[in-house]
Amino acid sequence: MSEEPANILVVDDLPEKLLVFSSILEELGQNLVMVRSGSEALREVLHREFAVILLDVNMPDIDGLETAKLIRQYKKSAHTPIIFITAYADEMQTAQGYSLGAVDYILSPVRPDVLRSKVKVFVELYQMQQRTRAMAEAEVARQAAEEANRRANFLAHASHELGASLDLEQGMRRLLELIVPHSADVAAVLVEKEPGEFVTLSAPAEDFTPAPLRAALATVLKLGESREDQGGEGLSATLCHPLCVGDRTIGALALGYAGREPKDRLLLEELVARSAIALDNARLYSTLQREIQRSRQAEEELQDANRRKDEFLAMLSHELRNPLAPIRNAVELMRRIGAAEQRLVMARDVIDRQVTHLARLVDELLDVSRISQGKIVLKKEAVELSKIVAHSVETVRPMIDQREQRLSVEVSARPVWLLGDFARLSQVIANLLNNASKYTPEGGRIRLSATAGEGFATIVVEDNGSGIDAELLPRVFELFVQGERGLDRSQGGLGIGLTLVKRLVELHQGRVDAHSEGAGRGARFKVALPSISAVQPEVAPAPAAGPSRDVYGRRVLVVDDNLDAAESTAAYLRLEGHEVKTVGDGNEALSSVRVFAPHVIVLDIGLPGLDGYAVARQLRERGDTSHALLIAVTGYGQKDDRQRAVEAGFDYHFVKPTDPRQIQAAIEQGRPAERAAAPSSQSRP
Repeated sequence: MSEEPANILVVDDLPEKLLVFSSILEELGQNLVMVRSGSEALREVLHREFAVILLDVNMPDIDGLETAKLIRQYKKSAHTPIIFITAYADEMQTAQGYSLGAVDYILSPVRPDVLRSKVKVFVELYQMQQRTRAMAEAEVARQAAEEANRRANFLAHASHELGASLDLEQGMRRLLELIVPHSADVAAVLVEKEPGEFVTLSAPAEDFTPAPLRAALATVLKLGESREDQGGEGLSATLCHPLCVGDRTIGALALGYAGREPKDRLLLEELVARSAIALDNARLYSTLQREIQRSRQAEEELQDANRRKDEFLAMLSHELRNPLAPIRNAVELMRRIGAAEQRLVMARDVIDRQVTHLARLVDELLDVSRISQGKIVLKKEAVELSKIVAHSVETVRPMIDQREQRLSVEVSARPVWLLGDFARLSQVIANLLNNASKYTPEGGRIRLSATAGEGFATIVVEDNGSGIDAELLPRVFELFVQGERGLDRSQGGLGIGLTLVKRLVELHQGRVDAHSEGAGRGARFKVALPSISAVQPEVAPAPAAGPSRDVYGRRVLVVDDNLDAAESTAAYLRLEGHEVKTVGDGNEALSSVRVFAPHVIVLDIGLPGLDGYAVARQLRERGDTSHALLIAVTGYGQKDDRQRAVEAGFDYHFVKPTDPRQIQAAIEQGRPAERAAAPSSQSRP
């Protein structure tokens, strides 16, 4: 690279002499700066660096000697060569000039070659110095760059190593590997794993921490400040830094030196800062993993508890059905016998109503279990809203009449069609009416309206009863939530009716809301369901009624391990003119059919030993009973249970408590394959 021209300062008060100097020195190819006074020379020296200064001794304002003295006071020009030019020079003046740092005296008039030669020497010397300085600065810059590169590479490697694992102890080991033996002879790192729980690792021996390092760790962790101490136990010095993230101190790093002193402190501080972040991330990850594990365990426990709750509700419903069956059979026997005593009639009706009420509670329990497990399957079809309303009102009418309440029903004059499950939608309205009746005093008013508009059918049930407290209103649809009851619990219920309403409505893509002005101000429930009023379903022709025939004298085998259920069913069927035999288990049933040869077998599913499904399959495989009418009577009434009954060979499937009149109707209808008429309205599997 070509060198920059050096600056040469020429100071003389005579313009003609400046012109002479310029003509002599221009051959050197350097930058000539010409000034006419000492003050101008000083200004130039402040702004530039000169290779050499040619200074006239005799000048009017500030002479050359005074100017040289002032030039030497500036750091930049303290060692700049000065050549005095003078017409005469005595020994005193010469001595004074040399004392001020003059390198030469040239008498005027000057010889051009001499002046040019001397100036050239100083210019070359200056340029050599500049080259040497540049080389030194370049070397320093190179070394600094190499050091910076080394530091950057080390820190990048450290960041990679520290961030490579989210395991806390693994991260601590990698930090120690970065330090020992490169930066220190021994080291120890301490981190708070959990609140109050610390973990310490050391190097080169992981499980041994020298006493000076232990003391340093404890002190720095307490004070939160870096600390350097004299060593001990073979260490010449110890250096300890806190591991800080923001305002939090999560641990400390201690280093021990044997025969050397700590160096590269800035690099070490940067490593400490990065280590703190990496180890804190590992701590947080460990904490998060523990929380996830706890949450997962808690969720599994909740799911297990919920599953056991659902299983309990299902089993409770099944077990409650078994005693209800013989009670209902006994009621039908009493009705069939037709006792005229008024008190007996009253007692029979009380039992009948309470059994029906208890059966409804059992059904609600089972429905909650099914919905919670996602086992409710809707049988959607086009249904007319008015028919749903009529069926619902018919269901709750006895309860409303008993409490002498006034029910007004308003239904849209034009047909409103819904795509839904008739039975479940009827259950929704019936539950709302039942709820209104329970919380409305005797003689109170209940209003039911059903309208349609803007693609939705709207069903409103409102009453003038006890109302709903503001605190309870947001939770009124939650499971087992009820208003405040007296000790008499006169309203009854389990607190699941409204829960069923909400979940069944949501299964139909609808919504339900509750509103009340407060206690004693009545309540209003509004259900909105998507309507399909534009679709006019094709009305299928009514099926031809099956032949009405009285069937008497059938041999009926009743199989049930509940003796009361078996005997009460048998008693009713005997009144219908059948020959009935009862047995208590599946093996006994298989043995009895050989001798008794029944036409009809009424079979409980949950039998001890050989269950009802297995008994039915064996009966279908035997030639003598393959055409017998098989009726399942059981506490298991879910869809899967009905499907299993079909696969086992049952013709009918009734859920306890079963009305014995249904069994008689099934006997009259006979096996479906043997009937020429359309299927009857009896419950089928």
